[in-house]
Amino acid sequence: MTTTQSTEAPVKAATPPAPGTALRVQNAVIKYGFIFVTVALFLYFALTEGSFRESATLLDTLRYVSVAAILGLGVTLTMAVGGMDMSVGAVAGLGVSVAAQTMVVFNQVGTVAILAVLVAGALAGLLNALLIVVLKIPDMLATLGTMFVIQGSKLILVDGQSITPGMTLDDGSTAPGKFTDGFLKIDRGTVLGVPVSVLIFGALTVAAWVFLARTRWGRILYAIGANPEASRLAGIRVGAYRALAYVVSGVLASVGGLILASRIGQGDVSAGTSQLLEAVAVALVGTSVLGRGRPNVWGTALGAVLIGIITTGLTIKGLPYYTQDVVEGAVLILALVFSFTLSKRRTA
Repeated sequence: MTTTQSTEAPVKAATPPAPGTALRVQNAVIKYGFIFVTVALFLYFALTEGSFRESATLLDTLRYVSVAAILGLGVTLTMAVGGMDMSVGAVAGLGVSVAAQTMVVFNQVGTVAILAVLVAGALAGLLNALLIVVLKIPDMLATLGTMFVIQGSKLILVDGQSITPGMTLDDGSTAPGKFTDGFLKIDRGTVLGVPVSVLIFGALTVAAWVFLARTRWGRILYAIGANPEASRLAGIRVGAYRALAYVVSGVLASVGGLILASRIGQGDVSAGTSQLLEAVAVALVGTSVLGRGRPNVWGTALGAVLIGIITTGLTIKGLPYYTQDVVEGAVLILALVFSFTLSKRRTA
């Protein structure tokens, strides 16, 4: 009896095809596209406008965006826990009024004003935390309500008028104080030629990055934002961490208020009004950097720099302010396309 052996070769497991060129290009666009846009715009303005290349202009650009960037860091923290702080502009404006009231009306030194502003920011964050964590109001609605309350309270605090040195008070007397020279250096001073406000922006960016990306607390914030119920079942005190994010956001917004107060040198009742949209914009733009699709500190910082490049460049070219709004809006839409549309196609 003879046996016959099969001559068929064993079937090898099929190997997935290598990704095509189109897919590699799409992945590169998602990961590096926004960085390329930033560099391209910078080079365009630098090559077409000589004044844009001057170091003073570049430092002024960073100084201009420092407030929106710092507020954006606060928004980034709240986005990390799956929320959104819409009160940061109002809190910054409150900081301006509190600083002016403390120094001009109550004739206190700048250090006292700084402490008062930081406390006011922390209290605003606690109010948001109370509404969101304890009363279970959705984040955006709660912070919008806080925004209106703070804006109204700020007007009540200053009787609806800006606070300026030498102003006449309600009792007919003259305001005894003024913005101290040391306080004014928060935005107008320099260290080795670099504006103090830019140094504050840089230091807070590094601190926020270390907190979010290199500490257990930061990883927990991201976990809560990804799945709060799973985080709760894992034993994480979700409410406490969400409250922490909003309190820190309030404090960061008050730091932006300190810079604004130092910049304008008076208690302008309209201060901070325009900062909300820019802060939210830079935080949303940041989600597209390196294709991460999630809030991140360096992305927020780059988003602020990009907004500054656009604003400064278009201003030097003499374009009207409303044109800048259109361009900034287009950039935000582009960033959202990178973050959501293209990234979802990549993972589909």
